[in-house]
Amino acid sequence: MKNQSALTRREFLVQASLLSTSVLLSNIAQGEGLKKYKMGLQLFSIRDAIAKDLTGTLKAVAALGYQDLEIYGYEGPSMKYYGLKAADFKSLLEDLKLTTTSGHYLFSQYLNESEAAMMRYVDQCIEGAKILGQPYITWPWLDPEYRTIEKFKSLTGLLNRIGEQVTKAGLGFAYHNHDFEFIDHNGENGYDIIMRETDPALVKLQIDLYWTMHSSKLSPAELFNKQPGRFVMWHIKDMDKVSRDYTELGNGSIDYTKILPLAAKAGLQYYYLEQGGNYEKNSMQSITDSTAYFKKNLERFL
Repeated sequence: MKNQSALTRREFLVQASLLSTSVLLSNIAQGEGLKKYKMGLQLFSIRDAIAKDLTGTLKAVAALGYQDLEIYGYEGPSMKYYGLKAADFKSLLEDLKLTTTSGHYLFSQYLNESEAAMMRYVDQCIEGAKILGQPYITWPWLDPEYRTIEKFKSLTGLLNRIGEQVTKAGLGFAYHNHDFEFIDHNGENGYDIIMRETDPALVKLQIDLYWTMHSSKLSPAELFNKQPGRFVMWHIKDMDKVSRDYTELGNGSIDYTKILPLAAKAGLQYYYLEQGGNYEKNSMQSITDSTAYFKKNLERFL
């Protein structure tokens, strides 16, 4: 009788352990456990505040719950970010328990120079990114004179060569879109050319979901289906229902509950909330409001 009682107790403990594990796995599946992604912010959203007080602004960003950043601007020859040497900027981020996983680097300013000058800048970007611990270097912009179909076709070779150089250094390279890539030119557009003519192993895509919803004939889902796994970074921002300008998350027309669950198909590794302008009050209040909405309504989908 004693042995039977002990056996029953052991069975109870095993069953209780299995039940506890099942509940834990269920909670994780529902987003109540460890999160897959760090909440990221593109610092261009608050460029005015950064210009006034870099350290104080980054402290406020960390206090909102951000863990990861995408930076903009880089003085390659002097190795400076926001006026700080790369190593000093890295120390500031570490003090605030922040990371940076991507940067928007100023490649377009070298398009009028020799390719050798461009590649020297690429090496400077690699050096800076490695000091910061950034896994990605991102091409963010094209000036208007470089937005013709012929220019897009010539750009793809350069993107491949930069991607090869960055990849050999152990980092990733990505292209970021705006609206002009989706302009139709007799049945062609720049984004189609970039997707088709650049090597997916060398040139990843950072998709700006606002501009995609604003200007692309294809939805994010359709783009992800064309090249699954290539859209490794996302910019998340909302579109005003009337003006179609930027607005705070939750105030606009983009239904992110239908886009965010596509992260696995897209190949998402990092995301950044962003608002480039049209602030309801000011930039810091806008990211505060967007962050609150994202945490309450959208974060669980990632």
